[in-house]
Amino acid sequence: MPSEPLSQKEIEDRLRELPGWSLEDDRIVRTYRLGTHFAASAFVAHISSVQEELNHHSDLTLGYNTVRLSVNTHSAGDTVTEADFALAERVEALAPAHGAS
Repeated sequence: MPSEPLSQKEIEDRLRELPGWSLEDDRIVRTYRLGTHFAASAFVAHISSVQEELNHHSDLTLGYNTVRLSVNTHSAGDTVTEADFALAERVEALAPAHGAS
């Protein structure tokens, strides 16, 4: 059973708990900056592992020293759900170990 879409207020409230994340076109998004391309690549690999564990995947973009995530829940009509915030929180927990800001 798919997750239920969150209301606009619920999304706004949850985003206040995740500095750097924002809502863009029915997706929550964040871009991280890292010291090197290698560090960014390692961060992507770590995020990919978490996404597999959660069985919830973002659009994940690797730049020279940046990593961008953009996520919503396809099975809930491409809306933002609790699953998206669960992934965002896990990624936030990983970021400091990779030097991501």
